Amino acid sequence: MTRFAALFLLSAGLLSSLSAQQDSVSYADPLIGTQRSAIGYGGTMPFVTTPFGMTNWTPQTRQNKISVVSYNFDDKTISGFIGTHQPAIWMGDYGYVTIIPQLGELRTTPESRKLPYSHESETARPDYYRVSLDAGAAGQIKAEMTATERCAIFRFTFPNSSQSRVIIEASRPGIAGMATINSEAREITGHNPHRMDAHLGPLALPHFKGYFVVQFEQVPVDMKTYGMNDAKAASSRGAYAEFKPGQTIQVRVGTSFISIEQARENLRREIPAWNFDDPQEKLHTRWNEKFSRLQIEGATDADKRLLYTAMYHALLYPRVFSEYGRYYSAFDDTVHKGESYTAYSIWDTFRAENSMLTLLAPERIDGMITALLQNFKEGGWMPKWPNPSYTNIMIATHADSLVAEAIRKGFKGFDRQLAWQAVYKDAMTPPDGDTTRRWIDREEHTPYEARAGLTYYKQLGYISTDKTDEAASRTLEDSYDDWCVAQIARAIGRTEDYRFFLKRSLNDRNLYNPAIGLMNGRTSDGRWAPIGGGADDDRNRSVSGWTEGDAWVYTWSPLHDQAGLIQLMGGTENYDKKLDQHFRGGHNKHDNEPSHHYAYLYDFGGQPWKTQAMVRKIAAKEYDSTPGGLDGDDDCGQMSAWLLFTAIGFYPVNPASGEYMIGSPMHGHISLALANGRIFSVEATNNSAENVYIQSATLNGKTLDIPVITWEQIQAGGILHFVMGPKPSQWGSQWRPSLIAIN
Repeated sequence: MTRFAALFLLSAGLLSSLSAQQDSVSYADPLIGTQRSAIGYGGTMPFVTTPFGMTNWTPQTRQNKISVVSYNFDDKTISGFIGTHQPAIWMGDYGYVTIIPQLGELRTTPESRKLPYSHESETARPDYYRVSLDAGAAGQIKAEMTATERCAIFRFTFPNSSQSRVIIEASRPGIAGMATINSEAREITGHNPHRMDAHLGPLALPHFKGYFVVQFEQVPVDMKTYGMNDAKAASSRGAYAEFKPGQTIQVRVGTSFISIEQARENLRREIPAWNFDDPQEKLHTRWNEKFSRLQIEGATDADKRLLYTAMYHALLYPRVFSEYGRYYSAFDDTVHKGESYTAYSIWDTFRAENSMLTLLAPERIDGMITALLQNFKEGGWMPKWPNPSYTNIMIATHADSLVAEAIRKGFKGFDRQLAWQAVYKDAMTPPDGDTTRRWIDREEHTPYEARAGLTYYKQLGYISTDKTDEAASRTLEDSYDDWCVAQIARAIGRTEDYRFFLKRSLNDRNLYNPAIGLMNGRTSDGRWAPIGGGADDDRNRSVSGWTEGDAWVYTWSPLHDQAGLIQLMGGTENYDKKLDQHFRGGHNKHDNEPSHHYAYLYDFGGQPWKTQAMVRKIAAKEYDSTPGGLDGDDDCGQMSAWLLFTAIGFYPVNPASGEYMIGSPMHGHISLALANGRIFSVEATNNSAENVYIQSATLNGKTLDIPVITWEQIQAGGILHFVMGPKPSQWGSQWRPSLIAIN
């Protein structure tokens, strides 16, 4: 039998076993990450939604805003159920709608309408949420919800004690939302123009609205609006329907960013019948299909809860922002034909989350890149953190990395020439007012930031700390983006541009201070800036030039140029010793993204056993399967993607390179069902919490003696097999990265 025939039979057998295993949705726990704990706080919410759903549905235990999400595990009351578009704790919501079941007198403020609940009565899954709300002497309200991509259906079971009510809050105080009733159609419609992040970007978007259509199966005894007569919108606005006591009321909600008519059409397409179980079963099937692409053997139920929840979080963003062939653009305030996405937390997710999507959801990649290019055509730039418009959050232009990674991995369903125009503008055109602004973090109503300080970067080879905030971090991350632009140029045959940007990608080296062995910001006259401390404060950003970190966090940040850093430090021995200092000194901050690749860097320095030990240590310390089991904001799946890659056994240190650095697989057997029909499996013989060290490795039966695996090797399918042991070995220690050759 040939090797290829054996692999075919192996794949067929694995596919059969995948379908026979337990329903994976039962392991996903959306409550993980919703509680602050000794580990940290993930800032997540227990969404009922589809993968990449346009609108997410969650119980509301508090009023969300920038820095606060709608649900916190430690809260004791629920004030409604919100259709939210808030993607992360440090971003705002927009165009949201809230549904509130109620007994007794009308109460519309969050404080007056909240009802106690207990976690014992709560069921939270990706496809279904249920809770009992305690209305005191009036009894219990049983609330259930499930969802589709743009819609939701609720089932409220009310007691016989008093008249029941369902409130639809269109907008909060100070926001001029709209709600209207149609008693004959048993329907409430309206819109919410609120964008919490509007002050963080340059565009006013006067036509922006989140539209909704709410329909009731049962006939209301009365329907009314509230707050609509107050022209100043000093209080909330909305409408409600009242029902006879003791009924089970079904409510379905359609959402849209195009129009009320489109919200109604979305509802007609996605929840056409009054059958709660049908969309719930379809959503369950949809999640199970995704989860079945990852199969884990040799793991406890707690481990499976942790990993399938990480997969759930990794498959939420970017979110769909189109509606059956059309989309509202938050970049030119008009409606277009086509497919769109938003909520790209690119500074976070370019590192591993996007790379995970190329494995788990490759069918989405072309559309996601196309959406960024549409943003470029409509607004002038690819965004760095669209929510849903420009927000100027974070630094650099890492959409360049997403484009480069897609091209490197062979995705062809987007316009590569348009992509070149977009990344070339990022790399060569300074933002308006570049030399008159410092580009302070979250500065309000600025032009689009793009690569702030690019004027100085082009003149000096670095961004100077006395001219631009966060200058050192910007220089290092812009250097990586230059490398990405170079790869795009090479792919489309622009040889001179390739050479230009490849050479400029070495600007990271201009910040290496040999006196301290660390990267160091510089002033416009070439002097070293004060190195700064570990606190993320104004001085660290404005004087020393760091973004959410310090010199220790950023010295190894040039993802493309570890070989150059090894050379600057005087060889691998010094490189590894400096990494030892980094970890021993407590400088590794896994709760924030710039540190995520650090544990894998010993692979570059010839000590892969230290990577193997460190990734296991971090995974055990920073994650568990409880509500408080996520350290740091999940940031649209990046924190979760790190865990998924680490559990499988490798990580994309340079995501646009198509290479993955090998760590220490966490379980005996993990299989990835690939979109091309093949299976890629990672086996780890003798694997345990103590046996973290790789003793030997083979790929499809052939010796693998380097700590690197490529995209092509994964896509070919087969078996990556490790033999694990309790002591370090020399496996993989002879490999070294190659220096960038600019000629």
